[in-house]
Amino acid sequence: MNILQKFFTRKYSNKVEIYSAEGAEKSRKAHSFTVIGILMLLLVVAVFMSIGFGSTKISLSAIINAIKEGDATSTVYKTIQYVRIPRTIAAILAGAALSVAGVILQSVLNNSLAGPNIIGINSGAGLFAVLAAVLFPMNYYLKTVAAFIGAIVTTLLVYFVAKKTGASRITIVLSGVAVGSFLGAMIDTVVILRPDVVVDRASFLIGGFSAVTMEKLKFAGYLILAAFIISLIRSYDMNVLALGDETAKSLGLNVGKFRFLYLILAAVLVGSSISFTGILGFVGLIVPHVSRIFVGYDNRVLIPVSALSGGIFTLSCDLLARVIFAPYELPVGIIMSFLGGPFFIWLLTKGNRGQLYD
Repeated sequence: MNILQKFFTRKYSNKVEIYSAEGAEKSRKAHSFTVIGILMLLLVVAVFMSIGFGSTKISLSAIINAIKEGDATSTVYKTIQYVRIPRTIAAILAGAALSVAGVILQSVLNNSLAGPNIIGINSGAGLFAVLAAVLFPMNYYLKTVAAFIGAIVTTLLVYFVAKKTGASRITIVLSGVAVGSFLGAMIDTVVILRPDVVVDRASFLIGGFSAVTMEKLKFAGYLILAAFIISLIRSYDMNVLALGDETAKSLGLNVGKFRFLYLILAAVLVGSSISFTGILGFVGLIVPHVSRIFVGYDNRVLIPVSALSGGIFTLSCDLLARVIFAPYELPVGIIMSFLGGPFFIWLLTKGNRGQLYD
């Protein structure tokens, strides 16, 4: 092969590689937009089902007429306005918040077993929320702040214990289980000594949306929205951090600073959701893994997909909790535990020692 042939062969080969890369990128973006579009459609369907079904069924036409007329004296309007809509929004916010928190924790810690309930963050947020209710029963906003503080203190405590004992992926999980068990015992103690603290102790300890109002959602909802936006903006840096500490440092990323930032964001998301839902389990473990099956590991896409999937998943579980034994209602956390327990066992038996990235 002469020099001219080699030149054209190399040039043509390079062009094929460029076109192939561009085609793959376009295909990936199209796939991501398709998945997001389908999830948004499913979320709309889930919203209407959540508003229409419960202890009493409300038809779609009745929902539309009640909203159009706006008759505050109508029973249907009152049910929709003061019960179904706040509950639906709460389920979407909580599901999205816990799912995104799970994405952050699994990515930052490179641990497929990391989830807000698995490593004890839920228990820490719950304990501080209960203590705030005991000490400041009339200040609801302080409950949200206290839950956030409890979440971040627990996160840092688990990370510190794991780091002192080797910081292996399984050590982080074991440290979280130990800390979570201790904090859970403290919650039980406080609730037993002060049973009037929590209006529905079973709903709080297992998780539920039966007592949610729009007033309770406002402050926590703003915090969740702010944390979600920041997570989305900094999602590229999360991808860099997932390459490993040494690689991230070589690319100019301040590893310690950004890891702490992401842990703070996860704590805000978990604490804010627990302040109005109680201690929900397994959402932050299940949803991120299922989302990765559809869109891969790029956090720029994974975060919005997980938020939508988490909202759909939590809303669907809440709907099941309302209709399975209607007019009686199960705490939604029971449904999630039935789904999450086997899923966690499956993750443990995968054989990659909890590693998320190879």
